[in-house]
Amino acid sequence: MAKRPKTIITCAVTGAIHTPTMSDALPYTADEIAAQAIAAAEAGASILHLHARRPHDGGVTIDPEAFAAFLPRIKQSTDAVINISTGGSLKNTIEERIAPALRFSPEMCSMNMGSMNFSFHPLAKRYDTWKFDWEKDYVANSDTYIFRNTFADIQNAATQLSAHDIKFEHECYDVGHLYNLRFCMDIGLFKAPVFIQFIFGILGGIGPEVDNLIFMKRTADRLFGGDYRWSVLGAGGAQMSLATTASQMGGNVRVGLEDSLFISRGALAQSNAEQVRKIRRIVEDLGCEVATPDEAREILGLKGADRTAF
Repeated sequence: MAKRPKTIITCAVTGAIHTPTMSDALPYTADEIAAQAIAAAEAGASILHLHARRPHDGGVTIDPEAFAAFLPRIKQSTDAVINISTGGSLKNTIEERIAPALRFSPEMCSMNMGSMNFSFHPLAKRYDTWKFDWEKDYVANSDTYIFRNTFADIQNAATQLSAHDIKFEHECYDVGHLYNLRFCMDIGLFKAPVFIQFIFGILGGIGPEVDNLIFMKRTADRLFGGDYRWSVLGAGGAQMSLATTASQMGGNVRVGLEDSLFISRGALAQSNAEQVRKIRRIVEDLGCEVATPDEAREILGLKGADRTAF
């Protein structure tokens, strides 16, 4: 009987969707982001997917200086793989969104594989008061947002970042994004094996049903054969159930307060590390081993932390 592959746990620490009003646990200062990222790594996350926030009000920022305030601290305290978002903001150009990656040359970056409606406006109805003035309009008006990643944008980012030998977390929110990735591989933008993050439950993308996970996996098998590794991100209430299913299918998992603020139905998570500990316990109880950061580097073919610029 073949031995199961080790499971890579990614933790997405803060993201660009949730706002400070929604959870006191959501980190947004450099100190908070660093502390929660380090704790998540200690809990078992081998990859840390990182966004930056404005320290004075928790708003989203893609200013490289905001990343500079926590990246070295995380690297000094853990050997986890650092993955910098190239999404970061729904309102900025691809040139602006890749600026942190160009400056810091991380081992990994996220890369959305297509443009899409990306909305979380229903969340606005859950709150009567807000901690900061920007939050309500940001959430309520997200039904007007288009997350732009055209083929030209993807080529621009891939071309500029190619010299940095960065492995992309190819975020696929729907089945068409898999075909976009195959096309980009065919024209030489990305080399096999690629790392695909199947994303379920974002309004504007594919829904969080197990049938959809199986469909996405079968499609990826057909398009990429053995030339890919994969992980699952279930948004909101789908986080733990889809991650558990993915781990039993031979995939990897992603948790974190970017993707869900909860630890169980109706109960807010106290930290990113709490979510990591939970999925690690589930994965191990079901007979899988969790990959260390160095094992994740070997599995994904990463360049190593010594070749980053922070």
